[in-house]
Amino acid sequence: MITRLSSLFLRTLREDPVDAEVASHKLLVRAGYIRRAAPGIYTWLPLGLSVLRKVEQIIREEMAAIGSQEVHFPALLPKEPYEVTNRWTEYGEGIFRLKDRKDADYLLAPTHEEMFTLLVKDLYSSYKDLPLSLYQIQNKYRDEARPRAGLLRGREFIMKDSYSFDVDDAGLDASYAAHRAAYIRIFERLGLEVVPVKATAGAMGGSRSEEFLHPTAIGEDTFVRSAGGYAANVEAVTTVAPEPIDFSALPAAVVRDTPDTPTIETLVAAANELEPRDGEPWSGADTLKNVILAVTLPTGERQLVAIGVPGDRAVDLKRVEANIGSFLPLAGEIGLEAATEEDLKKNASLVKGYIGPGLSLDAPLLGAEGASKILFLVDPRVVSGSSWITGANEAGKHVFGLVAGRDFGWDGVIEATEVREGDQAPDGSGPLELARGIEMGHIFQLGRKYAEALELKVLDQNGKQVVVTMGSYGVGVTRAVAALAESNHDARGLVWPRSVAPADVHVVAVGRGEEIFATAEQLAAELSAAGLDVILDDRPKVSPGVKFGDAELLGVPTILAVGKGLADGVVELKDRRSGEAQNVPVAEAAAAVRAAVAL
Repeated sequence: MITRLSSLFLRTLREDPVDAEVASHKLLVRAGYIRRAAPGIYTWLPLGLSVLRKVEQIIREEMAAIGSQEVHFPALLPKEPYEVTNRWTEYGEGIFRLKDRKDADYLLAPTHEEMFTLLVKDLYSSYKDLPLSLYQIQNKYRDEARPRAGLLRGREFIMKDSYSFDVDDAGLDASYAAHRAAYIRIFERLGLEVVPVKATAGAMGGSRSEEFLHPTAIGEDTFVRSAGGYAANVEAVTTVAPEPIDFSALPAAVVRDTPDTPTIETLVAAANELEPRDGEPWSGADTLKNVILAVTLPTGERQLVAIGVPGDRAVDLKRVEANIGSFLPLAGEIGLEAATEEDLKKNASLVKGYIGPGLSLDAPLLGAEGASKILFLVDPRVVSGSSWITGANEAGKHVFGLVAGRDFGWDGVIEATEVREGDQAPDGSGPLELARGIEMGHIFQLGRKYAEALELKVLDQNGKQVVVTMGSYGVGVTRAVAALAESNHDARGLVWPRSVAPADVHVVAVGRGEEIFATAEQLAAELSAAGLDVILDDRPKVSPGVKFGDAELLGVPTILAVGKGLADGVVELKDRRSGEAQNVPVAEAAAAVRAAVAL
């Protein structure tokens, strides 16, 4: 096929759009691949659609290779299935809701677990129908509060989501492994580096979850990896906790006056003055900082939670949000922030700057008599027998030598603190390094959460009804286009991998002579006849500088320039990525392009 720039619906821009922050956003707009329709919502133009469809085709081929079958659901969905699974409430403000003329509630689908489950329930009823894998490539909608980075964080986007249905957990393991391998092949074919990392299931639920992250400095996700092969999203990292300590010989805790010490820094300074110890001075790691957070549940209820962490560690709200669900009802989509002054005033036992696990050594945990109980969770480093300096729940006083498991207890252990460069990997594979990444795919072993809620059952070999077990597997399709643009560009423009480029070769007619344009047409026709997709810059009154600038901006891997060298019987063949150029005889040009494309 030949796409002529003289008639292509395209306008390239010389300046970056004012709302663009990252390279992919800037270049996709400048090169005429997408146009902004509204915040977080984009129109796809012909060249952009070409790239998008090639990404989709690779995904379709790999899904077919594992036996997954394509379906297509509507984006506009009824409320009722999402009420059954409680996600109508759990999503909170994150979804678009609307009513029809009969006042019935609908939503624009953020994801389709419920619909896939109900479809299989409607049509299948026997173990003989399973295993089954279905997928779709469909628009999704989420009401992002702050859409950013063009296609990377939008309000409308395209995803491939697939679901596996098995009779038992062994079948789910096999389906999960097949999808995982397919994802690795998809990203290899796209030419996109990804790192599979352990992840938390979050609101999706399930027993196992992995993300496929594309390493990049602009990524919104932080992950860790070790030289020994461990990799995880920071939300899923588990702390290497110390062993419990025998506290039978430890002295009793002592309350000391510590005026004007509301911060860890001032407390450490006071401790080294009041209770100096031999060997090494007190540090923030010896203190127990009790952080009060306010959790807004999907019901709208605001609940306080206290988390005890070593004083030298900051609380990471993303890690808290990912891990707090097992301790709270209706976790789902929650709001999470530091408690306000108003929150603290409502509980007299919470003395700002001096909060500890109890009002005194034998008082109830973080709750005065008659006051509402506050959930108290601790970091894994707070093990039985560990000794701490912490607040005495009285202004100007701290407790020295308060021993975990002897002097105070807790309601649960939570991964809540920041993960640092150099922390040890939980599998013993060495120190961790931090990196940033874009989430390109996410796979879950959902288990029976949605099948139980929506009563998806089949008859097993013994004629007994069993609940089907499910897996869920997503790939960000539009996000893949953005990530490819982000990782494949230079100062002059885009540099697409061949697997997704809008054409195989960009033929440029440079000059005014009729012979130049005729030769460019002839070469384009010859290349098209050989099965290559060709962009032909046949614009008659456009300067060579603009044409070459557009060719580099558009990013087709091979550029064939027909210009003044034609007088000597040669044309210029240029590799867009390396910048290497060579003159080749006109008669050999088509063969040279085919050879370059085949590399």
